[in-house]
Amino acid sequence: MKDWNRREFLKVPLLGATAVPLFRPQSYSEFDEWPDGAVDVNVTLFRWPFRQMHWDDTDEMADGLRQFGVNRAWAGSFEALFHRDIGAVNLRLARECRKRGNGLFVPFGTVNPMLPDWSEDLRRCHEEHNMPGIRLYPGYHGYPLDHPSSIELLEAAAERDLLVQIVLVMEDPRTAHPLVNMVPVAIDVLDSILGSLPDLKIMLLNAARNVLVQAIPMFVSHKDIYCDISWLDGLQGVERLVTEIPTRQVLFGSHSPFFYFEASWLKMKESILDRKTMEALVKENAKRIV
Repeated sequence: MKDWNRREFLKVPLLGATAVPLFRPQSYSEFDEWPDGAVDVNVTLFRWPFRQMHWDDTDEMADGLRQFGVNRAWAGSFEALFHRDIGAVNLRLARECRKRGNGLFVPFGTVNPMLPDWSEDLRRCHEEHNMPGIRLYPGYHGYPLDHPSSIELLEAAAERDLLVQIVLVMEDPRTAHPLVNMVPVAIDVLDSILGSLPDLKIMLLNAARNVLVQAIPMFVSHKDIYCDISWLDGLQGVERLVTEIPTRQVLFGSHSPFFYFEASWLKMKESILDRKTMEALVKENAKRIV
């Protein structure tokens, strides 16, 4: 049974609860379609304040990711959502990525354009911490993407050739703690923003399928907007997405440790993808962007 994937499992007639076989996913080393040197573009370090998670220790996450064939992980910080001193958050993240993981983690600092001196936070991310990109949380920090300060930040990021990861959501709003005031992020404004900033590179993280489907025209019109697969649901979700959005703009992201890494792995495994497409999503697209 260990060699079955979910697609094969669901073909088995259910004869009652006692007749359903147990399924244990095989490791990446046994999955010969999984390319070497995978890149996970969506992980987060440190602790989520409202519940304990697996892999919320950096060394534990590093060991787990390497067991699944990942040799690069773009990492943000849970602290960035709730701390006011963003500069200190980014410094801790940069130091953690240097000290832990033996080169596995690539830090993506946060800039909040609603805070004073955000331009200095951006400068430090780029010049002092050598970060290839930044991660924004507009729904948690309380600003629309077309706010004047947000536009100014995106312009500055484009000038520095930084990838801007925009986190649309961290968890289902129905499970969020009452103290968390998260507002929906409107991404339709990105069409005009990307039109006026042709050098801007944007990646949408944790976008549900219905959001990505609505944004298909934007992905077709602008070559430098990207997304990860972490929030795709349903069988063949990845397979369907790459028929609608150019393959070069879709990347593998797990949203670990909030989601179990195996969830995104199964999404790849159950989709029928040729070798070239698989390698593009799992590593080549990420290497091209940063």
